[in-house]
Amino acid sequence: MENASNLVRVFVQGEVISGVEHLEVQADQSFTELKTLLIARYSLDAAVLLLLEDHDDAPDDQAKLRKHAGHGGIKVHVHRCHRVRVTVTFNAKHVEHPFGPSSTVARVKRWAAEKFDMSPEDATEHVLQLAGTHTRPSPNVHLGALTRCPDCHLKFDLVPDERVNGASEGNR
Repeated sequence: MENASNLVRVFVQGEVISGVEHLEVQADQSFTELKTLLIARYSLDAAVLLLLEDHDDAPDDQAKLRKHAGHGGIKVHVHRCHRVRVTVTFNAKHVEHPFGPSSTVARVKRWAAEKFDMSPEDATEHVLQLAGTHTRPSPNVHLGALTRCPDCHLKFDLVPDERVNGASEGNR
């Protein structure tokens, strides 16, 4: 039986992986070994990149998973797009930036709020919504889970968060 301290939890999102998958692997495996395992497990294209969450560049292929794992494990993303071109619209103004596919929606929102000179208070009252839809992805969703190669582009609108604060006036 394997010693639990030699294992690392790996949480995976990706281009063809719906939701977040979980597996446990040897902590001394390299990123190359993990990539090979994921390619076989999910029938992925061998050209996929393996990225750490919110990192734009791939880790060193020979680095050990243990080096990058936090207390809860390691979050990775597999995708064929090297970058996802993101456009965010707010008040008829647009900003654009290329992000790694492992970037979270939360990271994009922080970037957009800064670009639109929003106060921290105003930023907390807004969310990202996929343009032309009513879909508001969770802040922890990776951009790559929302697009597939070769369409490495996403468009968001920064919109007010719809919240219900207390009872309606009719209940007073």
